Amino acid sequence: MKKYFFFDIDGTLTDLRTGRFVDSALAAIAGLQQNGHFTAIATGRACYKTLPAMESTGIHNAVANGGAALIIDDVLVKNSPLDREKALRIIREADALGYGILAAYNDSTDVFMRDHRFLEQAGERREPTVYHYEPDRSFEDLPEIYKIYISVPAEEEYRLVNRDLLGHIRMGGPYFWYQHDRKDEGIREMMKYLNADPKDAVVFGDGENDEVMFGREWFSIAMGNGWPGLMKQADYITDASVDDGVYNACVHFGWIKGRE
Repeated sequence: MKKYFFFDIDGTLTDLRTGRFVDSALAAIAGLQQNGHFTAIATGRACYKTLPAMESTGIHNAVANGGAALIIDDVLVKNSPLDREKALRIIREADALGYGILAAYNDSTDVFMRDHRFLEQAGERREPTVYHYEPDRSFEDLPEIYKIYISVPAEEEYRLVNRDLLGHIRMGGPYFWYQHDRKDEGIREMMKYLNADPKDAVVFGDGENDEVMFGREWFSIAMGNGWPGLMKQADYITDASVDDGVYNACVHFGWIKGRE
Protein backbone atom coordinates (compact mmCIF):
# COMPACT_ATOMS: atom_id res chain seq x y z
CA MET A 1 0.00 0.00 0.00
CA LYS A 2 1.32 3.43 -0.93
CA LYS A 3 2.37 5.60 2.00
CA TYR A 4 2.95 9.34 2.20
CA PHE A 5 6.02 10.28 4.21
CA PHE A 6 6.68 13.71 5.73
CA PHE A 7 10.11 14.40 7.21
CA ASP A 8 11.28 17.17 9.49
CA ILE A 9 14.81 18.27 8.60
CA ASP A 10 17.00 19.25 11.56
CA GLY A 11 17.64 16.35 13.92
CA THR A 12 15.52 14.00 11.84
CA LEU A 13 17.25 13.83 8.48
CA THR A 14 20.39 15.57 9.71
CA ASP A 15 23.07 15.30 12.35
CA LEU A 16 22.36 18.26 14.64
CA ARG A 17 26.05 18.64 15.46
CA THR A 18 27.17 19.10 11.87
CA GLY A 19 24.00 19.98 9.97
CA ARG A 20 24.85 17.28 7.42
CA PHE A 21 22.24 14.91 6.07
CA VAL A 22 22.63 11.39 7.43
CA ASP A 23 23.61 8.96 4.66
CA SER A 24 21.28 6.23 5.86
CA ALA A 25 18.35 8.68 5.87
CA LEU A 26 19.10 9.56 2.25
CA ALA A 27 19.24 5.85 1.43
CA ALA A 28 15.87 5.34 3.10
CA ILE A 29 14.31 8.16 1.08
CA ALA A 30 15.66 6.70 -2.15
CA GLY A 31 14.31 3.30 -1.19
CA LEU A 32 10.88 4.68 -0.36
CA GLN A 33 10.70 6.43 -3.71
CA GLN A 34 11.80 3.30 -5.56
CA ASN A 35 8.99 1.39 -3.85
CA GLY A 36 6.41 3.90 -5.08
CA HIS A 37 5.89 5.84 -1.87
CA PHE A 38 5.40 9.62 -1.70
CA THR A 39 8.10 11.61 0.13
CA ALA A 40 7.98 15.21 1.35
CA ILE A 41 9.76 17.62 3.65
CA ALA A 42 7.71 19.09 6.51
CA THR A 43 9.39 22.18 7.94
CA GLY A 44 8.97 25.59 9.46
CA ARG A 45 11.63 26.91 7.08
CA ALA A 46 10.70 29.42 4.44
CA CYS A 47 10.49 28.07 0.91
CA TYR A 48 13.80 29.59 -0.21
CA LYS A 49 15.50 27.73 2.66
CA THR A 50 13.62 24.50 2.00
CA LEU A 51 14.63 24.17 -1.65
CA PRO A 52 18.31 23.34 -0.92
CA ALA A 53 17.20 20.60 1.49
CA MET A 54 14.91 19.18 -1.18
CA GLU A 55 17.76 19.14 -3.66
CA SER A 56 20.11 17.48 -1.18
CA THR A 57 17.63 14.73 -0.32
CA GLY A 58 16.16 14.14 -3.77
CA ILE A 59 12.71 15.01 -2.45
CA HIS A 60 10.41 16.97 -4.78
CA ASN A 61 7.58 17.87 -2.41
CA ALA A 62 7.34 19.93 0.76
CA VAL A 63 5.08 21.37 3.40
CA ALA A 64 7.13 24.49 4.16
CA ASN A 65 6.76 27.85 5.93
CA GLY A 66 5.32 26.08 8.97
CA GLY A 67 2.53 24.50 6.93
CA ALA A 68 1.52 27.60 4.98
CA ALA A 69 3.36 26.63 1.80
CA LEU A 70 3.00 23.60 -0.45
CA ILE A 71 5.56 22.53 -3.04
CA ILE A 72 4.46 19.64 -5.25
CA ASP A 73 6.68 18.15 -7.93
CA ASP A 74 9.05 21.11 -7.43
CA VAL A 75 6.27 23.63 -8.14
CA LEU A 76 5.16 26.14 -5.50
CA VAL A 77 1.41 25.61 -5.22
CA LYS A 78 0.76 28.09 -2.39
CA ASN A 79 2.57 30.22 0.19
CA SER A 80 0.47 32.21 2.64
CA PRO A 81 1.74 35.12 4.79
CA LEU A 82 0.89 35.58 8.45
CA ASP A 83 -2.53 36.89 9.43
CA ARG A 84 -2.00 40.58 8.74
CA GLU A 85 -4.05 42.11 11.56
CA LYS A 86 -2.63 39.78 14.20
CA ALA A 87 0.89 40.44 12.95
CA LEU A 88 0.40 44.18 13.16
CA ARG A 89 -1.06 43.96 16.67
CA ILE A 90 2.06 42.09 17.78
CA ILE A 91 4.33 44.59 16.05
CA ARG A 92 2.55 47.63 17.53
CA GLU A 93 2.80 46.24 21.06
CA ALA A 94 6.48 45.28 20.74
CA ASP A 95 7.25 48.71 19.28
CA ALA A 96 5.48 50.49 22.14
CA LEU A 97 7.48 48.44 24.66
CA GLY A 98 10.73 49.51 23.02
CA TYR A 99 11.81 46.24 21.41
CA GLY A 100 13.50 46.05 18.04
CA ILE A 101 11.53 44.50 15.20
CA LEU A 102 12.33 42.95 11.83
CA ALA A 103 9.66 41.85 9.37
CA ALA A 104 10.19 39.44 6.48
CA TYR A 105 7.94 40.77 3.75
CA ASN A 106 8.60 38.14 1.08
CA ASP A 107 10.06 34.66 0.72
CA SER A 108 13.72 35.61 0.80
CA THR A 109 16.50 36.84 3.08
CA ASP A 110 15.03 40.37 2.98
CA VAL A 111 13.76 41.96 6.19
CA PHE A 112 12.39 45.44 6.80
CA MET A 113 13.35 47.55 9.81
CA ARG A 114 12.20 51.05 10.62
CA ASP A 115 15.08 51.69 13.03
CA HIS A 116 18.21 49.97 14.34
CA ARG A 117 16.87 48.80 17.69
CA PHE A 118 16.90 45.11 16.78
CA LEU A 119 20.56 45.22 15.77
CA GLU A 120 21.47 47.26 18.85
CA GLN A 121 19.61 44.96 21.25
CA ALA A 122 20.14 41.54 19.70
CA GLY A 123 22.87 41.93 17.10
CA GLU A 124 22.66 40.43 13.64
CA ARG A 125 20.63 37.30 13.04
CA ARG A 126 22.51 34.00 13.01
CA GLU A 127 21.37 33.34 9.44
CA PRO A 128 22.15 35.28 6.24
CA THR A 129 19.89 38.33 6.23
CA VAL A 130 19.56 41.43 4.06
CA TYR A 131 18.49 44.35 6.28
CA HIS A 132 16.42 47.07 4.62
CA TYR A 133 16.45 50.20 6.78
CA GLU A 134 13.63 52.54 5.77
CA PRO A 135 12.87 55.05 8.54
CA ASP A 136 10.15 56.79 6.53
CA ARG A 137 8.19 53.60 5.98
CA SER A 138 5.79 51.86 8.38
CA PHE A 139 5.13 48.18 9.03
CA GLU A 140 1.55 48.98 8.06
CA ASP A 141 2.86 49.76 4.57
CA LEU A 142 3.97 46.16 4.05
CA PRO A 143 1.36 44.34 1.92
CA GLU A 144 2.39 40.95 3.35
CA ILE A 145 4.31 39.78 6.42
CA TYR A 146 5.78 36.27 6.49
CA LYS A 147 7.84 36.34 9.69
CA ILE A 148 8.42 38.76 12.57
CA TYR A 149 11.61 38.92 14.64
CA ILE A 150 11.51 40.68 18.02
CA SER A 151 14.55 41.39 20.20
CA VAL A 152 12.88 40.51 23.50
CA PRO A 153 14.88 38.54 26.11
CA ALA A 154 13.29 35.28 27.25
CA GLU A 155 12.70 36.61 30.76
CA GLU A 156 10.70 39.54 29.37
CA GLU A 157 8.39 37.68 27.00
CA TYR A 158 5.61 37.99 29.59
CA ARG A 159 5.41 41.71 28.79
CA LEU A 160 4.00 40.91 25.35
CA VAL A 161 0.30 40.44 26.07
CA ASN A 162 -0.31 39.54 22.43
CA ARG A 163 2.59 37.10 22.18
CA ASP A 164 0.34 34.06 21.62
CA LEU A 165 -1.73 35.53 18.81
CA LEU A 166 0.50 33.70 16.35
CA GLY A 167 2.90 30.76 16.56
CA HIS A 168 6.35 31.73 17.75
CA ILE A 169 9.65 30.06 18.49
CA ARG A 170 12.92 30.79 20.28
CA MET A 171 16.08 28.76 19.79
CA GLY A 172 18.20 30.38 22.42
CA GLY A 173 19.65 33.83 21.96
CA PRO A 174 18.29 37.32 22.54
CA TYR A 175 15.32 37.26 20.17
CA PHE A 176 12.40 35.15 19.09
CA TRP A 177 10.30 35.08 15.98
CA TYR A 178 6.78 34.55 14.72
CA GLN A 179 6.04 32.12 11.95
CA HIS A 180 3.26 29.75 10.96
CA ASP A 181 2.93 26.81 13.31
CA ARG A 182 0.49 24.56 11.47
CA LYS A 183 2.41 21.81 9.77
CA ASP A 184 -0.52 19.53 10.54
CA GLU A 185 -2.82 21.70 8.43
CA GLY A 186 -0.24 21.74 5.65
CA ILE A 187 -0.10 17.94 5.66
CA ARG A 188 -3.89 17.75 5.51
CA GLU A 189 -3.91 20.15 2.57
CA MET A 190 -1.21 18.15 0.81
CA MET A 191 -3.11 14.90 1.29
CA LYS A 192 -6.31 16.52 0.05
CA TYR A 193 -4.51 17.89 -3.00
CA LEU A 194 -3.18 14.40 -3.71
CA ASN A 195 -6.62 12.87 -3.12
CA ALA A 196 -5.05 10.60 -0.51
CA ASP A 197 -6.35 9.33 2.83
CA PRO A 198 -4.62 11.01 5.83
CA LYS A 199 -4.49 7.58 7.46
CA ASP A 200 -1.85 6.64 4.89
CA ALA A 201 0.49 9.45 6.00
CA VAL A 202 3.60 8.88 8.15
CA VAL A 203 5.44 11.75 9.86
CA PHE A 204 8.97 11.79 11.28
CA GLY A 205 10.09 14.45 13.75
CA ASP A 206 12.33 15.17 16.72
CA GLY A 207 11.68 18.63 18.14
CA GLU A 208 9.13 20.43 20.25
CA ASN A 209 8.04 22.36 17.15
CA ASP A 210 7.10 19.02 15.53
CA GLU A 211 4.48 18.37 18.20
CA VAL A 212 1.79 20.04 16.14
CA MET A 213 2.06 17.39 13.41
CA PHE A 214 1.94 14.43 15.80
CA GLY A 215 -1.82 13.94 15.61
CA ARG A 216 -4.10 10.94 15.63
CA GLU A 217 -4.96 11.17 11.92
CA TRP A 218 -1.75 9.47 10.78
CA PHE A 219 1.24 7.49 12.03
CA SER A 220 3.85 9.47 13.96
CA ILE A 221 7.48 8.44 14.48
CA ALA A 222 9.77 10.25 16.93
CA MET A 223 13.54 10.12 16.66
CA GLY A 224 15.52 8.63 19.54
CA ASN A 225 17.23 12.00 19.98
CA GLY A 226 13.86 13.74 20.17
CA TRP A 227 12.20 16.06 22.66
CA PRO A 228 10.71 13.98 25.53
CA GLY A 229 7.25 15.51 25.12
CA LEU A 230 7.18 14.51 21.47
CA MET A 231 8.13 10.93 22.30
CA LYS A 232 5.09 10.67 24.57
CA GLN A 233 2.85 11.46 21.61
CA ALA A 234 4.59 9.19 19.11
CA ASP A 235 3.13 5.96 17.80
CA TYR A 236 6.68 4.65 17.50
CA ILE A 237 10.13 5.76 18.70
CA THR A 238 13.05 4.91 16.46
CA ASP A 239 16.79 5.36 16.96
CA ALA A 240 18.55 8.72 16.90
CA SER A 241 19.05 10.30 13.50
CA VAL A 242 22.79 9.60 13.55
CA ASP A 243 22.10 5.98 14.54
CA ASP A 244 20.15 5.32 11.33
CA GLY A 245 16.80 6.19 12.93
CA VAL A 246 14.91 6.94 9.72
CA TYR A 247 16.38 3.97 7.89
CA ASN A 248 15.77 1.52 10.75
CA ALA A 249 12.14 2.56 11.13
CA CYS A 250 11.47 2.15 7.41
CA VAL A 251 13.02 -1.33 7.47
CA HIS A 252 11.16 -2.25 10.67
CA PHE A 253 7.78 -1.54 9.10
CA GLY A 254 8.68 -3.12 5.78
CA TRP A 255 8.52 0.08 3.76
CA ILE A 256 12.01 -0.64 2.41
CA LYS A 257 14.27 -3.69 2.43
CA GLY A 258 17.22 -3.74 4.77
CA ARG A 259 20.83 -4.03 3.78
CA GLU A 260 21.81 -7.37 2.35
